[in-house]
Amino acid sequence: MAKMGAALEEGDQTAEAKAKAVELKRELKRLVKLIVEDDHGDDGGGDCSLDVIERAKEALLALKDFKVKQSLAKTVSLRKMGGGGGGGGNDESPVLSCCPEQFRCPLSKRIMRDPVIIATGQTYDRPFIQKWLNSGNRTCPNTRQVLSHTLLTPNYLIREMIYGWCENRGIKFSDLIDDVNEDGIMDADRDHFFSLLEKMSSTISEQKAAAKELRLLTKRLPSYRALFGESANAIAQLLKPLSQRTSRNEIAPDLHEDLITTLLNLSIHDSNKKLVAETPMVISVLVDALKWGTIQTRSNAAAALFTLSALDSNKILIGKSGALGPLIDLLDEGHPLAMKDAASAIFNLCITQENRERAVREGAVSVILKKIKDKSHVDELLAILAMLSTHTRVVEELDELGAVQCLLDIIRDTPCARNKENCIAILYGICMNNRIKLREMREEENAYGTLSQLARDGTSRAKRKANGILERLNRAVNLTHTSR
Repeated sequence: MAKMGAALEEGDQTAEAKAKAVELKRELKRLVKLIVEDDHGDDGGGDCSLDVIERAKEALLALKDFKVKQSLAKTVSLRKMGGGGGGGGNDESPVLSCCPEQFRCPLSKRIMRDPVIIATGQTYDRPFIQKWLNSGNRTCPNTRQVLSHTLLTPNYLIREMIYGWCENRGIKFSDLIDDVNEDGIMDADRDHFFSLLEKMSSTISEQKAAAKELRLLTKRLPSYRALFGESANAIAQLLKPLSQRTSRNEIAPDLHEDLITTLLNLSIHDSNKKLVAETPMVISVLVDALKWGTIQTRSNAAAALFTLSALDSNKILIGKSGALGPLIDLLDEGHPLAMKDAASAIFNLCITQENRERAVREGAVSVILKKIKDKSHVDELLAILAMLSTHTRVVEELDELGAVQCLLDIIRDTPCARNKENCIAILYGICMNNRIKLREMREEENAYGTLSQLARDGTSRAKRKANGILERLNRAVNLTHTSR
């Protein structure tokens, strides 16, 4: 009987293994019959009966071992084929479902593969607690206590207990880890992700439901943002509803907003920035959204362009796409929901010289100065204007628009050292370009001592610019005295 148990060691479903199982059942049936007949009173069979019972016990254990391994093999096979009970992620073999509760992760409800201890002393499976922490959570999922740190300490004791429990039941510990990766992404998660993308080619109602869910999943879970980077066609599939429409009126506003917001969520993932920007039609989709989406959609499109423009290569790509014009228009409209996102995107893009020139051509200077005079988002807009003011055409335009007095008023009134610095930097450029403006600067200095105070108390850059103007003023005074 020991040989029979050994023959079933592999526990697969081959014809040979099934034949052995049938043979084992027949032998067990024969032995049980002998035991029953002996139990009914055969004389002198006591010793033989004990031997028969022992052999029957071995046969029964061997049959149990076969059934356990058969069940586990079937479960593993289903996972590898992408099946496993509807994507719930908790489909386990009957044996695994009966494991002690302390072997289960409180998050996944599955037997733990890599148990670790967090700051509160609770034990979780590493991929799932890491996923919880990566999502921005800083509390224990069980106790809700705030974590003093996020270090994960291996729980070797529990791991050895789980390993021993599996070994005693003929389960290979390695078979438990085939459907979870290091980001906490299970096969079920991946299957669900691709099923949502498939719905983007379905009916409008399914598109809306899938887009809404993808928006929420990519917002809350970094793992879902990472999944888009695993498939070359995932982003194209996401945008299928937009590519199928021939006019802007054919796309439902809520579906449009969810798709654009999902792109924003994807662009937050650093490793996705290049992929998203270089995927055909993504930038053009965002630019179109800036032009004709709802205000929330336009704001999110601007935020996506801002996030993507963190990469220098993307700055060039976005600049060439014609995005600056719609961004400036969005800024000009002045909607509170969208202004900050538009200003942030313009600032990032204008870090490159060629995009500065594009912004100037698109009328950025007059729009920005108008908003500054209206005291709207002054901090962000002054930073953009200071960056643009290295361009001669910008200095001339600011001069024509009467920017000098506005900038001097800000220097006097604002407590913000950075705003003072940006104002004096712009004024320095104007004064170097048009000496007539030195007269206004002299009047300001005589009345308020604005330049002298900034030369004493400003940032190092502000001091340099203020001293530069003061030197020009003193030189002009000396020239006047000399000419007499």
